[in-house]
Amino acid sequence: MVGKPVEELTSYPEESSAGRCGVEVPAPDVEGALAATLAEVMGTGQTPVDRHFFDDLGADSLVMAHFCARVRKRADLPSVSMKDIYRYPTIRKLATALGGSTPSLPVEAPPLAPAVAPAPSPPPAPAFASTPRYVLCGALQLLTFLGYSCLVAVLTAWGYMWIAAGTGLFDSYLRSVLCGAAGLLLLCALPVLAKWALIGRWKPQQFPVWSLPYVRFWVVKTLIRANPLVLFVGSPLYTLYLRALGAQIGRGVTVFSRNLPVCTDLLAIGDGTVIRKDSFLNCYRAQAGLIQTGSVVLGQNVVISEATVLDIDTALGDGAQLGHASSLHSGQMVPDGERWHGSPAQRTETDVDYLAVDPAVCGALRRTVHSFLQLATVLLLYVPLAVGGVGILLAGAPQLTAVLEPGPTALTHWTFYVDALVLSLLFFAAVPLGLLFLATVPRLLSRTITPGKVYPLYGFHYGVHRLIALTTNRKFLMHLFGDSSAIVHYLRCLGYDLSRIEQTGSNFGTEVKHETPYLSSVGSGTMVADGLSVMNADFSNTSFRVSRTSIGPRNFLGNRIAYPSRGKTGDNCLLATKVMVPVDGEIREGVGLLGSPSFEIPRSVQRDSTFDQLKNGEQLSRHLAAKNRHNAATMGLYLLVRWLYFYWVTLLVAAAAELYDSLGALAIALGNVLVLLTGVLYFVLVERAVTAFHPLVPLFCSIYDPRFWRRERFWKVPSETYLLLFNGTPFKNLIWRLLGVRIGSKVFDDGCYLTERTLAAVGDGCTLNVGSVVQCHSQEDGTFKSDRSTIAAGCTLGVGAFVHYGVAMGDGAMLAPDSFLMKGEAVPPDAHWGGNPARQTCGRDAGEGWR
Repeated sequence: MVGKPVEELTSYPEESSAGRCGVEVPAPDVEGALAATLAEVMGTGQTPVDRHFFDDLGADSLVMAHFCARVRKRADLPSVSMKDIYRYPTIRKLATALGGSTPSLPVEAPPLAPAVAPAPSPPPAPAFASTPRYVLCGALQLLTFLGYSCLVAVLTAWGYMWIAAGTGLFDSYLRSVLCGAAGLLLLCALPVLAKWALIGRWKPQQFPVWSLPYVRFWVVKTLIRANPLVLFVGSPLYTLYLRALGAQIGRGVTVFSRNLPVCTDLLAIGDGTVIRKDSFLNCYRAQAGLIQTGSVVLGQNVVISEATVLDIDTALGDGAQLGHASSLHSGQMVPDGERWHGSPAQRTETDVDYLAVDPAVCGALRRTVHSFLQLATVLLLYVPLAVGGVGILLAGAPQLTAVLEPGPTALTHWTFYVDALVLSLLFFAAVPLGLLFLATVPRLLSRTITPGKVYPLYGFHYGVHRLIALTTNRKFLMHLFGDSSAIVHYLRCLGYDLSRIEQTGSNFGTEVKHETPYLSSVGSGTMVADGLSVMNADFSNTSFRVSRTSIGPRNFLGNRIAYPSRGKTGDNCLLATKVMVPVDGEIREGVGLLGSPSFEIPRSVQRDSTFDQLKNGEQLSRHLAAKNRHNAATMGLYLLVRWLYFYWVTLLVAAAAELYDSLGALAIALGNVLVLLTGVLYFVLVERAVTAFHPLVPLFCSIYDPRFWRRERFWKVPSETYLLLFNGTPFKNLIWRLLGVRIGSKVFDDGCYLTERTLAAVGDGCTLNVGSVVQCHSQEDGTFKSDRSTIAAGCTLGVGAFVHYGVAMGDGAMLAPDSFLMKGEAVPPDAHWGGNPARQTCGRDAGEGWR
């Protein structure tokens, strides 16, 4: 059974596994015991009690994580967290702090408001689902997908046959508009009808995964999140859709997050509230094999900042604010008018205002007109353009005209495949054309928006701003150029100000996004790992303003960082993974920042300077040239792999067209299913081929080491997009196994991302929530480190939780939403951990939530 390696790596006494949270443990010689423990971990004879862990002893965060784990094993010592290590960086200071009560306890949150009805306390966690129930659930999900594919195929065939019967250009255009309107209406109405028919009104409850209630839940969740109205995020149509699903939403509410709530009847949002992008308000969570639903209540004029997570049974009062990169854990409530931040959230120490833009006049008429124009644009322009594009495709490839003009089959003739090949070569033309478009059109549009000026929502300037953000955040091109020397030239082409470029070959990763590239500045010598979100637009529920966001020189930014325009960091800073960038106080320089809310840590340690000699002079030139050649080949493979898949899809579409005369709509349905199934097998084979001769192993090396270049190829060439389609189904576990994950039976994966598949182990019956990440690597200032991570049997990763490399979670352990479990941590069995950085929390029963 997967998960047992945790028990081999570390064992815990009974007291530790129970948690000792908040219990003062007597220790006759805390200082001596801590010094002896650190000496054991570091392999030294003794440890001076007054020497700095990092500056004097040369330790790093990984060594100190092992030290914390060793201390937690001892029943005669209080528990120690990594936050304590950074706060008290000598044995003497740490022992003095531990002499009272455990310093790492989280701030206790106020109780829930009466308006929020907590979910009923659940019984003990159920046993793993039976195999018949697991198989039945998968079978029902498969049948649902096949039925939906057939429905889409029939409607598509009817629609195109009706459009083809038109006489003349105007008649065909009119039919395209009517057919598109009917299709859009059906796709938008289907999730609403399914929700009310299968669920009715959501109530606080819980039910096991892989059960019949779960199947109904999954059908509704999948349809809700596949609705075309998700594309209207930030529009009044988006909130109208949520109301149709049962959410209680007041007037003037603006939602920018694409993460749609599922249990919408449990969501209440007061007038004038604004919710920024990348926020999670699901109104459900998966925990210990159960789906638990609960309320999220937001009062009037509430501000929910970017990259936040609100667990079930949470609330914010009127005028309350939640800062970026923050979360509310179950049971927390922000009182009226208060501003909280952090994970879990706590009151801000300063009077920081997360609503950074003044209101503007934006009434009901403006919102109505904007919604009408959006619908008119879609129906009168985009839908006919799509149909017209298909018409051009049919004219260019006569084989495809079999959909409209049935003829004898040509599947056995070589010209069929040659014509499809020629058609697929359009793929390569799309890249330079896309670059030309991005370098010109958005740049011209940006001249209509003045930085610093407040504009009302839902007008001309708002439409231009949204169009710039949509067109310049192209994942395909960012993924193509990221992790290579070409990324800085691509970002400059978009409009980034990168000052004087100090080329490293890995200045930026493959995931960088922004509100507008023309107000994004990054200083010389700065490196960004991955997942940077540049927040250079501020929103209220009625207005927006764009401002320059500047990241200083010689910085290093870790993964999943949302950097606001008011960020208070300057030169030579280390911003750790998932850090909350401060927006108040003095500008931080020459330090590291970790956690949410952030606190200072050393800028660098000796271990990260191991390869500094490769960063300058002749060695840099030689190694950079070799890296560029390797990365160029990787980019070529990236394009080749996707072109081959595009060619294969073209063949399947053409084949379905040829078979339409004999099979009818069934040919289209079979084509859709084959596109999905063959796509999965194709990208699994691609990933296996990339690692066939160089399997992923734990590494400690420079970014100029060929082993790291091969890791960049592994991240770039395969695709993971198809995995999203299998979230919440047993089929995702099968795909993980095909990709090399050591995964146990009946794992519930609602949307977890495993960066290095063969370095991760997931035990039987684990529960992995949407947005969670297990990342088995880290890159800091040109040094790359990776190691295995083990999630033992029965563990739960909360929504948006992040697990770093070298981590071991014991059986039944739970990690709270939006938590950051740092590298090298060892979580005892059945323990509850939470926070950023994560530490042991007080809740041990599933009914206590994460408090």
